[in-house]
Amino acid sequence: MNYPCSMTAFGRGEASGPGRVWTVELRSVNHRYLDVKIKMPRKYAAFEEQLKREIGAYYSRGHVDVLVTVSGEAAESLKLTANLALAHEYHQCLNAIRHELHLPDAPTLSMLKDCRDVITAVEVSEDVEAAWPELAEALKVALESTRRMREAEGEATKTELLTRLADFEKAVASIEAQIPSLVAKRGEKLKERLATLLAGVNLDPLRLAQEVAVMADKSDVTEEIVRLKSHIEQFRHFLAAPEPTGRRLDFLLQEFFREINTTASKIGEVTISHQTVEMKNEVEKLREQVQNLE
Repeated sequence: MNYPCSMTAFGRGEASGPGRVWTVELRSVNHRYLDVKIKMPRKYAAFEEQLKREIGAYYSRGHVDVLVTVSGEAAESLKLTANLALAHEYHQCLNAIRHELHLPDAPTLSMLKDCRDVITAVEVSEDVEAAWPELAEALKVALESTRRMREAEGEATKTELLTRLADFEKAVASIEAQIPSLVAKRGEKLKERLATLLAGVNLDPLRLAQEVAVMADKSDVTEEIVRLKSHIEQFRHFLAAPEPTGRRLDFLLQEFFREINTTASKIGEVTISHQTVEMKNEVEKLREQVQNLE
């Protein structure tokens, strides 16, 4: 299996056996865990656990609907049989009634077929276990079909994610480039505000500078930018991993949101606020795509 893989797929497989044809259809969509629902003829219900194990080898999570059908002469579970001895007795009884009542019409086939137990359905015995190789072959074809679709969808999603991630990375770089001027600007504003508030108050200039520096430092988002850049690299690493990473990517995007929110609250500048709103919008789009990955 080539990853990342989409959880959305459809596959169909057929396999033939003596006197019957098996058809397996698989439909899968995204789900937090692996959830397999199977519909199949009741006489083959013993195969459900085997089917789930085979599907579990292809899927680590996702909601999978499985429809198993079988057709052909050997697939018939009931066989009709005529009780000729009983039909003969019914015929004699009907003739006796006819003679006794002097009726003109003789007993017909349509009368006899409606008589109780003349035609009955008998359960056909079958070695059910012998059918597993045929069903397994149909399932394998269906799973291979879904695999190709899942890999193609996953590759398309990966391309989309990397494109959006590159745009997000540019936005992070833009904010990073503004940090020095933003910190300096914030420091100047704090000095002006303190000067107004402390007008006429004798305050040590060194002490004032220290307080301004501390307050300005609180608006420095360098750490948040560093963590965002680290998350971006980790996101790319997960996309390249040869295993299912959909859950980890989804969790990582939650961390994206956390750092963006902290950045916006620390800086408080209108232009940066607009940028962070757009960044959160991009992360939400990334998350929508990631939730389709296994």
